[in-house]
Amino acid sequence: MSPAANNAQPTAAPIGLLAGWGRFPIVFAEKARRLRIPVVCVGIREEASPELIPLVERFHWAGLAKLGRMIRCFKKEGVRNIVMAGKIHKVRMNTPFRLWRLFPDWRMLKAWFRRPRRDNKDDTLLLGLIAEFEADGMSFTSALDLCPELLVKAGILTRRGLSQREADDVAFGWDLAKEMGRLDIGQSVAVREKAVLAVEAIEGTDQAILRAGQLCPRGGFVIVKVAKPQQDMRFDVPTVGAATIESMRQAGARVLAVEAERTIILDQDQTVALADQYGISILARAA
Repeated sequence: MSPAANNAQPTAAPIGLLAGWGRFPIVFAEKARRLRIPVVCVGIREEASPELIPLVERFHWAGLAKLGRMIRCFKKEGVRNIVMAGKIHKVRMNTPFRLWRLFPDWRMLKAWFRRPRRDNKDDTLLLGLIAEFEADGMSFTSALDLCPELLVKAGILTRRGLSQREADDVAFGWDLAKEMGRLDIGQSVAVREKAVLAVEAIEGTDQAILRAGQLCPRGGFVIVKVAKPQQDMRFDVPTVGAATIESMRQAGARVLAVEAERTIILDQDQTVALADQYGISILARAA
């Protein structure tokens, strides 16, 4: 988005926002509102925040497995382009009686059983979801086209730098995290003294951090979070914020290393200030 976008006139067609959990959908909606870009939001129940409702032109709730409703809501509102923002907690897909809890609609059932899949990794599922919308004439773009300022620049962001041991642990964890990303398992690893304490999987970054704290009660470990080598910037872009820093403080982590230009830091000023308060270092490292 160019600087001239600050003077943008309202667009004729609204942009769709498929919203999950967290601050990212709210930040996106606030930016679109400032630019006078109308947004139609479909919020995933039990994930999206009601804070979105007054920030958008039109808002609809849809269950996680209500694919047909999502598509109908966007089509009814004349949406042609959609962005995804926010996390979906995949653990909900592994709860007892999940079919009864999620109660997928007919469109979801057809999509699930019609399209052959090698696996149920994040990229596989999300690209399959995108294909269903594309079949109805809608396309997905990156939310970062509107909010490029959310991507962190390279450098040490906090007052506290890294010790040599911490820097060595970041270097050790970096290639491991990239390999985990290549395998589409997770984006983060926790490391102390060149030993891996925890690897993020379905539980998400915050829970992986807390698990590392349980496994290393003396603390002092580093968290490395990177983009996948094959990262599709339309979805699942690595994202950190104040909640990440709170989890690190609780677990005893001392360093957060993220990938510059490919990681979102939400509310960066507040996040960095909180890290400074807790004596946590944040490094944005170039790929």
